[in-house]
Amino acid sequence: MIRKNNKLIVIGTDTGVGKTVLSLLLMRLLYSKGETPFYLKLIQTGCANAYDTDSDAQFIYRHIEELKKKDPADSIIYCYKNPKAPYCAARDEGQVIDVDLIREVVNKNTSLCSVVVMEAAGGLLVPVTEKLLNIDLIELTGATPIVVARAGLGTINHTLLTLEILNNRKIDPLGVVFIETGEESTDEPMLRENMECIKKFSGIQVNGVIGKIHNFSSPERNCYIPLERLLNNY
Repeated sequence: MIRKNNKLIVIGTDTGVGKTVLSLLLMRLLYSKGETPFYLKLIQTGCANAYDTDSDAQFIYRHIEELKKKDPADSIIYCYKNPKAPYCAARDEGQVIDVDLIREVVNKNTSLCSVVVMEAAGGLLVPVTEKLLNIDLIELTGATPIVVARAGLGTINHTLLTLEILNNRKIDPLGVVFIETGEESTDEPMLRENMECIKKFSGIQVNGVIGKIHNFSSPERNCYIPLERLLNNY
């Protein structure tokens, strides 16, 4: 596999858009290709610890056979109880997030694994410290972002804002993937229009749509198609 680097970071256009689901699928796909990927949740909020039911790492480890006997705590650098922006959640507990530690952990795992799949806490402009945002972590780690967006109404604005901010920082995303997050699937005409407008105004193609997943331990084959397209550019 030809790649620019072996660090990917999954970033959302908003909260609850499906970053963890995409991270899971990406990890499963990389394993299937003979890679040795490592999942890393840089900062988790709204979660008591790595074994909590709300733990993203626990979710990932539970649904990947290769990780079931491993410790999800290895995949979370910072974890805070309150469901807030990392800066605010850390401050509630009298802590300050050390971005040098984050970079150190990322670099360590980069040297040990073929691909590090990082997951951010929220969108690009979510505060991490008093002075730094999620987008600064992308620059500090040197990771290539994958943008995850809702499939339905409102996604054009959120996605174009995210891509515009990346462009302003001269950061090239690997691509954009839609995920169905509502009770009802987005109708085909709206999907086509959403993809068309994002391509037209950003120059970046949406790689596809991940639909509802009923079994996270065995997702349907078509769930991986958008990620296959992403990896073709990696």
